[in-house]
Parts: sequence; structure tokens; C-alpha cells
Amino acid sequence: MEETRRRPNARGQGELLREEIVTAAVRMLDELADDEALSLRAVARAVSIAATSVYLHFPDRDALVLAAMRRCHEELVRTGDEAADAAPDPAAALRARILAQAAWAQEHSGLYKVLHESKVHRRHGMPFKEVMVARTNEAVRRCMEAGLAPADDAATVAIDLRTAVNGMLAQRINEPDLPWPPAVEQLDRFLAKLVGLRL
Repeated sequence: MEETRRRPNARGQGELLREEIVTAAVRMLDELADDEALSLRAVARAVSIAATSVYLHFPDRDALVLAAMRRCHEELVRTGDEAADAAPDPAAALRARILAQAAWAQEHSGLYKVLHESKVHRRHGMPFKEVMVARTNEAVRRCMEAGLAPADDAATVAIDLRTAVNGMLAQRINEPDLPWPPAVEQLDRFLAKLVGLRL
């Protein structure tokens, strides 16, 4: 059976093809939940291009996975920002940010797993994830400055909170059959006990 080929992009539209490749990789990584299982040949088939065309944009699978994870992280940050921007005060903003990011992770569990557990992460790191750390630090600091949380070292409290939230989400993804309490209740306990918010 002859393989269907797409029409070439017009001159100067290579960036459009690159974005299509990343989109296909994101979709496949969400299904696979494992960056090592991603095949560049399968990505090429999904976009209806020759496998060699992928290499014009990404030298290897790791580069493609990193590009896909960067896009996912940007979406995750944007989701949290939008939720926080709609909140009436810093405490509500921090809670809205955490709940929105947790909901994104539960909806895209495969991507969240790759974002935090991938082999690519161990080999290359994902420095773009520092944006999320900075957002959480700032959100916690604003709560403290507004008197909505006890004064403390905001960076330390934010790291404790991120550790608890990321650990909870990872466990729910990896061990879905455990008798988990409602996610919102668990996240509220983290905010109360670790940050000191009065919810």
C-alpha cells in the first residue's frame, strides 16, 4: 500500500512543519506516557512526511521530546496564570494556580509523567521549568506579604509545596487504584499545612 505523502510547505513555511511535528509528538507522548517509546518514524507517519524530514528540524529524538515538553510546560504555566489572574486575592490566586495545574496534569497524565519522569530530563535537564518554580515562589511570597500566610522563607515554603503537589500527582498517575481522597481536599491540606493559608 503506497504511503500517503503531504504536499510540501511553501517556501519559508518550514516553521509551520516544525510546529506540526511538535504537535504530533505532544499527542503521542500523552498517549505513550514514556519518551523512550516515542519513534521519530511514527511521528513522521502521523504528519505524513518522510522520516528524514523530521531530522531537518530535530537532530534526534531527545531534541523533539524537549521541544514538546517546552510547549507543554508553557501551556501548564499559562493555565496557572489565567486561573491566578481571575482570583480576588493572593491566597485565592495561589490556590487557583495549584488547582488549575493539578487539573491539567490529571487531564494530560501522560505528558505530566514525561515532563517529570522522562529519561530526556535526566540526560539534558529542562531549564525552562524554572519558570514554574519562579511563579510558585512569587505566589507564596505575595501571600506572606499580604498577611494571608505566616512570614517565612518563601522559596523554602514554595519548594515544600511543589514537592508535595508534584509527588501527589505522580503517585495518582502511577498508582491510580489506591483509595485516593478527592484531589481538591488533598491540595487544600497542603496549602493549609505547608503554606499556612486559612482556607
